[in-house]
Amino acid sequence: MPRLSAESSPSTAILLIAHGSRRASANADLVRLATLIGERTDFAAIEIGYLELAEPTIPQGAQACVERGAQRVVMLPYFLSAGEHVCGDLERYRQEFSSAHPNTEFRLCSPLGLHPLVVDAVLARLDEGLRDG
Repeated sequence: MPRLSAESSPSTAILLIAHGSRRASANADLVRLATLIGERTDFAAIEIGYLELAEPTIPQGAQACVERGAQRVVMLPYFLSAGEHVCGDLERYRQEFSSAHPNTEFRLCSPLGLHPLVVDAVLARLDEGLRDG
């Protein structure tokens, strides 16, 4: 898999966003994802933020990106659907962050949704389930 470039910009940060859980093991998945992405990319920073139930919160993650010198923050929702959290809550956060940090551009990506690679992952899990059962 090729390394993803930060568009030749050492000032781009990634903010991975998940819902958050009371289960620490569930929250640890996002931490591990951030590590794995960091191993394959050259972004200035990769931070995480949870919508609720865990820390760091989304505002704390965004602040960490700004403090690390990001001029652009790409907010990636680690969600499967474009429901109210993605379309409402995360867009409001993006607008708030843009107002609070006018020298930093905040972009909100689409959720994982029905990306072809998500379909491949679902088929792989189904195959595992069929073989393990």
